[in-house]
Amino acid sequence: MDLSSGAFWAALGSIILANVVLSGDNAVVIALAARSLPPQQQKAAIVWGSAAAIVMRIVLTLIAVEMLKWPWLKVVGALLLLYIGITLLLEDDGEEGTHHESGGMMSAIRTILVADLVMSLDNVLAVAAAAKGNTPLLVIGLAISIPLIVFGSTLLLKVMQRFPIIITLGAALLGFLAGEMMFTDPAVTERFGELPHDVVNLAGAAGAVLVVAVGLWLQKRARDRAPA
Repeated sequence: MDLSSGAFWAALGSIILANVVLSGDNAVVIALAARSLPPQQQKAAIVWGSAAAIVMRIVLTLIAVEMLKWPWLKVVGALLLLYIGITLLLEDDGEEGTHHESGGMMSAIRTILVADLVMSLDNVLAVAAAAKGNTPLLVIGLAISIPLIVFGSTLLLKVMQRFPIIITLGAALLGFLAGEMMFTDPAVTERFGELPHDVVNLAGAAGAVLVVAVGLWLQKRARDRAPA
């Protein structure tokens, strides 16, 4: 595609816009995962986690159309998302100064990658459609999106530190996405047909309640077991 053509810049703008708009939930996960790190490691985890997630998303976008047809893939992804949401909420119960320097950043980046992989299964279709099969354009557009996602994650991290309730809401968001994902899996729709939008939303709400309820219960149990 000609770099001087209006079509190139229009397509590039579409890719960037689609990726940023659809990455709001990813920014939440990145901020949630990085918040448990020491301050000097938070920015590095956000930058490297976002960059690695974008690279992974490029690969995923190229094969997503076929992957989304696989039965049970979304169900497995939904279960992973529930686990991540509960784990991130449980980490909020840690006391100040108990963070482990060694391996902490790698653990955060790993969480970011797994969550981004799961949540990007649907999102990448919009990005792939905007790219219209042009792989170089896709790579350029997603690469330009990195600083925008990093900025969003950094801003969310600061908000979480000031308003801890955001952490619970972020975990609930992951549960909601998990519930929606599970009820739109090809194996589910093949057996029960395309489910009504209200049913899918109800499944999402149930997932949000499940993550928060289990996370808060595990927090309480950990506090009860902690030595006085």
